Amino acid sequence: MNWQGKTVGYALTGSHCTLEEVMPQIQRFVDAGARVIPIVSNTIMTTDTRFGKSADWQQQLKDITGNNIISTIVDAEPLGPSKLLDVMVIAPCTGNTTSKLANAMTESPVLMAAKAQMRNLRPLVLAISTNDGLGLNAMNIAKLLITKNIYFVPYGQDAPGAKPNSLVARMDLIMEACESALEGKQLQPMIIERFQY
Repeated sequence: MNWQGKTVGYALTGSHCTLEEVMPQIQRFVDAGARVIPIVSNTIMTTDTRFGKSADWQQQLKDITGNNIISTIVDAEPLGPSKLLDVMVIAPCTGNTTSKLANAMTESPVLMAAKAQMRNLRPLVLAISTNDGLGLNAMNIAKLLITKNIYFVPYGQDAPGAKPNSLVARMDLIMEACESALEGKQLQPMIIERFQY
């Protein structure tokens, strides 16, 4: 697919252990010629963890994309009227974000951007990373699976022995999932074996 002239909204939420894995995927879009607009949750903006400092992740996003980060609801709201984004991906998409999106809650920049994208009937791609994907969040994932214009990066159980309810997407398939979404298709197979016995 030709990404030249395409604008990708790339949103990150607080699955901090996954951030290192998704940064190269952002670079893939940039290398392919896409304009990438970074969007982050409040957690990404404010929380330092053992996986890295907030300021360092923010700087890395700016360096890769060459664009300022959308980090407030106010800044995310114009994405609707402007119809700026050809495709939006939330990667990683936490259980918290999944739950709120499935229940129409808009209390973060990422959720506002997602709402704007859905308003424009344009593809929204989710790369889930949640410890309760087969627990309480299973019903929220199910609601999103049947929602028009929402697509998933293929996902599976990442640690069925230690965390039997945990689901994580194959982050290396983010670009491919977005390409399929732009064609109105779900990348298949959607449910994959992520854990090798």
